[in-house]
Amino acid sequence: MKTRNSTASTAAPAAKFEIRNSQSYTLPPLGANPGSASNVTTPGSFAKLPAVGSPWTFSSPDTPGMPAPSDKNAWDFMPDDWTCLDQQNYARPEAWKAPEGFEPITQLEHARLGVITPQMQRVAQREGHLTAQQVRDEVAAGRMVIPANRIHLGYQLDPMAIGRASKTKVNANMGASPVSSSTDEEVEKLRWAERWGADTVMDLSTGGDLDATRQAIIRHARVPIGTVPIYSMILGRKIEDLNEQIILDTVEHQARQGVDYFTIHAGILKSHIKLAKDRLIGLVSRGGSLLAKWMLTHNKENPMNTAWESICQIMRRYDVTFSIGDGCRPGGLADATDDIQLAELVEIARLTERAWRMGVQVMVEGPGHVPFDQIEYNMKVERALCHGAPFYVLGPLVTDIFPGYDHITSCIGATAAAYHGASMLCYVTPKEHLGLPKKDDVKQGCIAYKIAAHAADIALGIPGARDRDDELTKARAALNWEKHFELSFDPDTARAYHDEDLDVDTDFCAMCGHDWCSVRISKEIQDWASGKAPEMERGKPKISAALTPEQQRILKDRGVLSPEQIHALAHKGKKAVCHSDNVADTDEAKKVQEQVLVQLDTRAAHGLSKQDSVI
Repeated sequence: MKTRNSTASTAAPAAKFEIRNSQSYTLPPLGANPGSASNVTTPGSFAKLPAVGSPWTFSSPDTPGMPAPSDKNAWDFMPDDWTCLDQQNYARPEAWKAPEGFEPITQLEHARLGVITPQMQRVAQREGHLTAQQVRDEVAAGRMVIPANRIHLGYQLDPMAIGRASKTKVNANMGASPVSSSTDEEVEKLRWAERWGADTVMDLSTGGDLDATRQAIIRHARVPIGTVPIYSMILGRKIEDLNEQIILDTVEHQARQGVDYFTIHAGILKSHIKLAKDRLIGLVSRGGSLLAKWMLTHNKENPMNTAWESICQIMRRYDVTFSIGDGCRPGGLADATDDIQLAELVEIARLTERAWRMGVQVMVEGPGHVPFDQIEYNMKVERALCHGAPFYVLGPLVTDIFPGYDHITSCIGATAAAYHGASMLCYVTPKEHLGLPKKDDVKQGCIAYKIAAHAADIALGIPGARDRDDELTKARAALNWEKHFELSFDPDTARAYHDEDLDVDTDFCAMCGHDWCSVRISKEIQDWASGKAPEMERGKPKISAALTPEQQRILKDRGVLSPEQIHALAHKGKKAVCHSDNVADTDEAKKVQEQVLVQLDTRAAHGLSKQDSVI
């Protein structure tokens, strides 16, 4: 299949296919091909043809009525003391002159001067489909951020990027509360989140030793760390006692510790509060509700807003990125896309412009509960108002009635959000709305959101995004189980689930059995390519290795196998088990499957005795 140009700005012509002269099918205009394999039959992405260096980069087709991208970007909001040398071509480094003696600090300032930093080079290396120059240009335009506090760069931080030209990123929330967790547990959850694919981590601690927890996390983190400074600002004091000096001192302290991005709820204004009175659930943002109370108590404007330039000065010194908080985000479907949410977004756009003028990187936080049909609009209205600044969204959850399963309800919305414009997805765990996530909740949230992000990247046609999927498909077609597990995101769970039913690497699985296995049958058809990739040849059938302790734990926690059955799987004998293809006839093959392989007895897991019958 031909690889499409990843920088062109016009859509590829619609493809037309004829099926044996009986009927023709016209496909939509095609975007880029997310896979590089040459023998696939899919036509490619139905997204727009990518245009890196423009507001569209990797983007979905617009449903009629969607807001168009802004015709402005960060180049339109330069510091007042910079001089434009070329008004006609102002959106490039050569067109600007910095004031005498100016020293760039932030990634945005370096990009404006045309400098490719080591962090930009590392981002290009990690992304694969972008050059360092493209990374620099996207940062200069404000469509990409590299959250990399200069202090954190001195520890273990591995720089990454958030933006529409890069792959979709996932954030994991953690944090100790007054009733749960500790510093050691939070560091353990950090490592766990990194293991399961979190691209950034937010420390949302509200209890315990917040300072020590934050410091420990930053020193151990390979990923950027974000915080919500207002949580520390009110530690040991009432929200009513908050003032500008406390705000600036707290921001300075956390920046000095090495925090890479701050959620600052400066978009909610005093005039907005009356718009929340008819909401079903009011303000669900902790920062938003705290500041609303402060404004009502003092009858003054949001102090985060009035102190914005002072906050920017501190953040610039350490190159801390803004994640402008959505204090008016909806907490239920009934409050989504309402007047207060959109009014705050308009103010967030103004704050974005003010931060860019100060040389500070910006991303924007988005809503948490949005009906599926409103997700595209929410993504694209932010793109229009905030001039393409990266959008960082929580979910969104597309239904409210599944507590305990909100990692699923939200990753459905997150997939749509990432396809239509979000650059980073904040995970939701099964404990959302119910309590502080534990270790396994972090894993489940991370995996759900890696699925959402990866699915969106494939749909957007990001080059190479589907390569691993295609490799796994070839392994699956060849019935190469070891390669199948190796290429999977969670090999331990894949292997454990396979060996739960069938601990022999056969040319069929326990779902269909030998006679009904369509993959085995397709592989045997000589005229087909299916299953015949030479590099996926699996060799002779063999008993799989004993389950590792982690794989045993997965099955034990799943509650399907008895301890005796897990023990049997983990201590398999060395005697070879006959492979069904090596026996004389079909009846004998079935006998191997039914008698020799490990069988399930699920009665104990369901509270039944061995005397009870099982249907």
